[in-house]
Amino acid sequence: MFNGKRVSVVFPAYNEEKNIINAVEDFFSTGIVDEIVVVDNNSSDNTAKNVLQTRARLVREQKQGYGYALQRGLREASGDLIIMAEPDGTFLGKDIFKLLAYADDFKIVLGTRTAKELIWDGANMNFALRFGNILVAKLTEWLYSGPCLTDCGCTLRLLHRDALEKIIDDFTVGKSHFLPEIVILALQRKIPIIEIPVNYRDRVGISKITGKLKGTVITALNMLAIIIKYKFINKGRKDVRSAVK
Repeated sequence: MFNGKRVSVVFPAYNEEKNIINAVEDFFSTGIVDEIVVVDNNSSDNTAKNVLQTRARLVREQKQGYGYALQRGLREASGDLIIMAEPDGTFLGKDIFKLLAYADDFKIVLGTRTAKELIWDGANMNFALRFGNILVAKLTEWLYSGPCLTDCGCTLRLLHRDALEKIIDDFTVGKSHFLPEIVILALQRKIPIIEIPVNYRDRVGISKITGKLKGTVITALNMLAIIIKYKFINKGRKDVRSAVK
């Protein structure tokens, strides 16, 4: 509970057996998280089994994809304030206090992993990834008249329930380029957004999205495509579901 508001955390999980218990315990240890929803996205390891050993609530999403898992978690979460995160050890539970510090003034608080001072040794944020995240974020900022944006792909973020309800029915992306869509939809609806730096650590295991060059390039291109589509191709449309799946 934070200032009388229930706090939910959503973890998308695909083969995260090595760190899922630690992640759940880390975020619960903050003392203000009321529930953690872990969305098992067809894991082939012991992810689900390990979640059942914790206080987190296990949800299964059969549609394969990072975006599908996050969407399911956002719909399942019951909190007034919903925090998205990763269960792979890259984020610190204590950093949710940074998000909450701005929650009274902004409806969406985004984390950014591109502050050099907070990128830990071994973190998957080399020069190319950092530059690419900043570049795509700045393009979004420019095209949609947004606030200062420096990271297009940081999962750690907070959404007020009323802000989520304004955009959730317009989600279209089920894959790894889902995160920019949240920002674009919010900016189109003039929802107040701010971005703040968070810690970014070495993950436990290998990234399913940016662990290999091919995955990184595909994700980057998909992010650019959705930014362009919403601005130019889908401009003025309320229903864009079929355009960017």
